[in-house]
Amino acid sequence: MNANPSCTPEPGWRIGVLFSRAGITQATETEHFYGTVLAIEEINAAGGVAGRPLDPVVHDPKGDANEYRKLAQHLLREDDVSVIFGCSTSSSRKAVLPVIERNNALLWYSSIHEGFEYSPNVIYTGAVPNQNSMQLAAWLLRHRGRRFFLVGADYIYPRESNRIMRDMVQEHGGEIVAEVYLPSDAGPADLEPVVQDIEGVKPDVVFSTLIGRAARAFYTLYREHGIDPARIPIASLTMTEYETRMIGPALCGGHIVAASYVNTLDNDSNRRFLASWRTRFGALPASMWSEMAYNQVHLFALALARARTLDTEKLVAAVHAVEFDSPEGLLRIDPGNNHAILTPRIAVCRPDGAFDVVWESRSPIKPDPYLTAYGFSDFWIEGEAA
Repeated sequence: MNANPSCTPEPGWRIGVLFSRAGITQATETEHFYGTVLAIEEINAAGGVAGRPLDPVVHDPKGDANEYRKLAQHLLREDDVSVIFGCSTSSSRKAVLPVIERNNALLWYSSIHEGFEYSPNVIYTGAVPNQNSMQLAAWLLRHRGRRFFLVGADYIYPRESNRIMRDMVQEHGGEIVAEVYLPSDAGPADLEPVVQDIEGVKPDVVFSTLIGRAARAFYTLYREHGIDPARIPIASLTMTEYETRMIGPALCGGHIVAASYVNTLDNDSNRRFLASWRTRFGALPASMWSEMAYNQVHLFALALARARTLDTEKLVAAVHAVEFDSPEGLLRIDPGNNHAILTPRIAVCRPDGAFDVVWESRSPIKPDPYLTAYGFSDFWIEGEAA
């Protein structure tokens, strides 16, 4: 043992990682987990933060909201953690939020969400409706038609997303021909009547907020019934390259996604990210879930280097003062609401499972989680000019 205390290495920065790698959201949260792992490994390989490595403490809540809450509490009280990267659905985020706030901890949340939430104890790095839903509604009305069929999982995010989509479509002369909700773990037997209804109603587009296994089964049944995406596409805020591979790329060609990131983006930061990703994970495709999780760990490291402390208030103040050159573009957090400033994009799936961008915003869009500027006249005008 070295008797000189000055030679004792400083301990790492302990952080919590709380993503499910089993359960309904296994595919999505595994992507979050891998993006988080890659960023931590990159940061530590470069010397850590202020000479100290990131020291992750990892738990798997297996898609159960009660487990998220219990494990968040365990991280904060037993594992000596005050910063957690985790949760994928709004239900899991809301399950842990009271625990986070009571302990004055900091949650980094990398999924899109329905908005109408702010916490000084959460950094939200995914898109809110004024950064995806509004642009998607405007683009679909211009390019696909006015008759929308809405289908979603029966919890807060799909219901709120569909409410916003319904209001925007109806406000601009469109029609909601049906709105259907299914259990989050819906199987083919639950989905079969929905696909049959779509065949009968023949909408111009289907807006899906199904998640996980149910979403993948829906895309599969859709093609088994012979519904042509060129005629009636499924539009989503959540479908990614990883899931198109799981479904079968040929079954997904022609479907539409609104997202800030697809892995075909042509810029230097994305090329570096994809090279690092492929070295670590091989042929597994990167997606917005892995990219957003990756981004937020790097953004955290920049803030930590500035703050030199895991104190929540000081760390949040530092987050507001830094920016990260991410694979999707320059990433910053709006100090007014702790949400990310992002560039909306709309992309169409190719037969190989990748996505081609067919529209993107001319500039990043500030987050408006409470939709204080409700409506999309600006997006409509931009869409006309695109």
